[in-house]
Amino acid sequence: MYEPIIGLEIHVELKTKSKMFCGCKNDPFHAPNPNIYTCPVCLGLPGALLVPNKKAVEWAIMLGLALGCDIAEVSKFDRKHYFYPDLPKGYQISQYDQPLAIGGRLGDVRIRRVHLEEDTGKLYHQKVDGKPATLIDFNRSGVPLVEIVTEPDIRNGEEATVFLKKLHQIIRYLDISDADMEKGSMRLEPNISVRRGVRPLGNSRSDPDGGELPTYKVEVKNINSFKFVRRAIEYEVNRHIAILEKGATPPQETRGWDEDKGVTYTQRRKEEAEDYRYFPEPDVPPMRFSRHQISDVRSKIGEMPEEKKERFMKKYGLSDYDAELLTESRGMADFFEACIKEKTLTPKTIANWVINKKVDPKSIKPEALVFEILKATTVEAVPEETIGQAIDAVISANAKAVADFKAGKEQSFMFLFGQVLKQLQGKGDKQKIQTVLRKKLTE
Repeated sequence: MYEPIIGLEIHVELKTKSKMFCGCKNDPFHAPNPNIYTCPVCLGLPGALLVPNKKAVEWAIMLGLALGCDIAEVSKFDRKHYFYPDLPKGYQISQYDQPLAIGGRLGDVRIRRVHLEEDTGKLYHQKVDGKPATLIDFNRSGVPLVEIVTEPDIRNGEEATVFLKKLHQIIRYLDISDADMEKGSMRLEPNISVRRGVRPLGNSRSDPDGGELPTYKVEVKNINSFKFVRRAIEYEVNRHIAILEKGATPPQETRGWDEDKGVTYTQRRKEEAEDYRYFPEPDVPPMRFSRHQISDVRSKIGEMPEEKKERFMKKYGLSDYDAELLTESRGMADFFEACIKEKTLTPKTIANWVINKKVDPKSIKPEALVFEILKATTVEAVPEETIGQAIDAVISANAKAVADFKAGKEQSFMFLFGQVLKQLQGKGDKQKIQTVLRKKLTE
């Protein structure tokens, strides 16, 4: 028996107007040209002085609070040294031993830490003058990046997906990031290992410190979808078990995910903290936060998804299913409540229409939707004589359909009913029309 041990590292680009330590524009995805949102700071040129982005710090604290973390009274930035072409300084400014937030929880998964760092540049592998080349775009270099690290409390790909969807929803509710995985503004990195069956599967969550963790772990880098995270975890768990079955231990390494082949591949050996030679960032003094400052940030959080869902069920009498769908995004929830403020329809009627018609809040105003619902659901009275005349005309013009109905083909009735509605231009009580039509057909 084997037990997967899985933790997650999630990197989220914050959508501040400027970068983490300079005034350059933070919009790498929409930049018309490479390397235009750059300066001596984000290019790592000698003598450049850093100024931390206050809004990025506040948003990282806000996320920590939303995840139930304790916020540090004193936090600092550190230099994390490694050499890679997209890292112009030869080190990344991150946080090591004094992160902004520690010790939270989301569902069954404990949050180890939430900290701030700067993003790297982006490499493009293409041909130049017919020869393979790697080009670097530094528009993303220095973009504020918040990292969320979990404890190894996850046991399979499905649990990882559930956790990540909840986290994604919270980030979007806080409006601190678009968290668009296709654009790379939310990147997912599972850390995976497998231990031999020390206890029945899953019991370690109730006893997280019991038993020894495996002596290795494998990190799969930069996955950009929930589906691929699940598939990568499943692939890695099976790969590890196959190695353990042979009496060997999987090597500790960093791997990439090939979404076309559905496999992981080796990138480099897995580094330890000492390999990065962390030391405090000398150009940025430690940050100190008073209780008043932390309380002020907390007051800006607003209603989170689970709170909003519970309120919708109690206040508007919605089912668990309807409330779940309507609070999936803050935009949809706000739109639904704006429709209710029109006070012309019941919450249930609006909920049914929004869910069943898959209404896009960005494409219609609340008052316009309410008018549309009223128009579609209001029955315009039609005299019985007019209904009878329409039915007689349809019966006379559709002898075969009438004969088919009398022979027991119920679908012919719906055809005839549709023809009557055409005659009446959709007006009249539909139930009453069906009753009269059926009576005339059986006379």
